[in-house]
Amino acid sequence: MSCSPSGNPSRRKVLSLGAAALFVQKLAAPAVAREAPIQFGLTPVFLTSDLELLGRLQSYLERSTGYAVELVNRRTYQEVTALLTSGQIDGAWICGYPFVSHQAELQLVAVPLWHSKPLYQSYVIVDANRGVTDIMSLRGDIHAFSDPDSNSGFLVTRAALVEHGQRPESFFSKTMFTYGHRNVIRAVASGLAQSGSVDGYVYEVVSQLEPELTKRTAIVTASGWHGFPPIAAPKNAPSTERLARLKRALLDMHLSEDGRAILEMLELDGFASENPSLFDSIAKNAALVAAAG
Repeated sequence: MSCSPSGNPSRRKVLSLGAAALFVQKLAAPAVAREAPIQFGLTPVFLTSDLELLGRLQSYLERSTGYAVELVNRRTYQEVTALLTSGQIDGAWICGYPFVSHQAELQLVAVPLWHSKPLYQSYVIVDANRGVTDIMSLRGDIHAFSDPDSNSGFLVTRAALVEHGQRPESFFSKTMFTYGHRNVIRAVASGLAQSGSVDGYVYEVVSQLEPELTKRTAIVTASGWHGFPPIAAPKNAPSTERLARLKRALLDMHLSEDGRAILEMLELDGFASENPSLFDSIAKNAALVAAAG
């Protein structure tokens, strides 16, 4: 999840402030009669830390589903995945890597559409003045990853190194996890890291909102296309009714003015039903890395 695509930098807040604002919104929201709320998890794959967007998303889901909605924010993919697989939340926006890793325990609810497709890429970035053109030129770097359970922010680069007979811990002089794709961009732009692995969707949106940040970096490689970070739910959902309403609210988001406003802030086109085979390329990379040990 990093910076708001709302186009107004003054409104961007840190996500850690969201709990207080959402609590206030819950007090003002109409109560739903004595029914358990929909609990929807958000991870660092969620692009924005904008409180306005979080409030709009919560309000939209409540109006569309007829249930109270709690947005459950966690810092890492692992934390949210654990909530999903244990059935403690109804659904979450996660990453394709934990989805394929726990596919026996999860079901696919919906996939965001970016440029009208449910696909995205991983970028490896460096300082803009460095002038390298391939990943093997990065040997000995301090390299920034996003999260150990991130596809674009870890798995793709790790798999690329495996194909060259390399491992991150020996190929790079040092690696770090920033727990946020925007933080990867910041690390490289500031010189804290010499290279980094980042979600291409996040990078492209940040390049529009904060060009002064991304112009200090350059893309060395762009991966093939992978299934966009999906909305997933426990295989045995806590409530099939709540899940069905959540899914319909996501799939219909583009049909209402409020929903379109949220999509515009996220720079997405909508959500679609997709087959889990969309994530086969991620599963292939996961298997390649597992086989390498």
